[in-house]
Amino acid sequence: VQLQASGGGLVQAGGSLRLSCAASGSIFSLNVLGWYRQAPGNQRELVATITPRGGTTTYAGSVKGRSTISTDSAKNTFYLQMNSLKSEDTAAYYCYVRDIRGLGLWGRGTQVTVSS
Repeated sequence: VQLQASGGGLVQAGGSLRLSCAASGSIFSLNVLGWYRQAPGNQRELVATITPRGGTTTYAGSVKGRSTISTDSAKNTFYLQMNSLKSEDTAAYYCYVRDIRGLGLWGRGTQVTVSS
């Protein structure tokens, strides 16, 4: 499976973005799908995860209530909808999947820049 993240860009504070991660294979068979982010000088941190079969989601406290992770198995794509964006959301966002064997795969980052 290969992952292609897209949807980043420059947005004003309070605005919204939807990030997409397109997989080259079926996401339904994977164990976990997720989004992470990394700001300059910071460690990569978890933003949100979802289990593709059960739909169980988890969110970092910093984005909870402002973000929604979702899937479209027919398109082998998952999304991160981010609303009420803040300057501290500025980071490179990476999609991630883990298969049933526990093997993880990262996509390339997509940059999100929030101007205040």
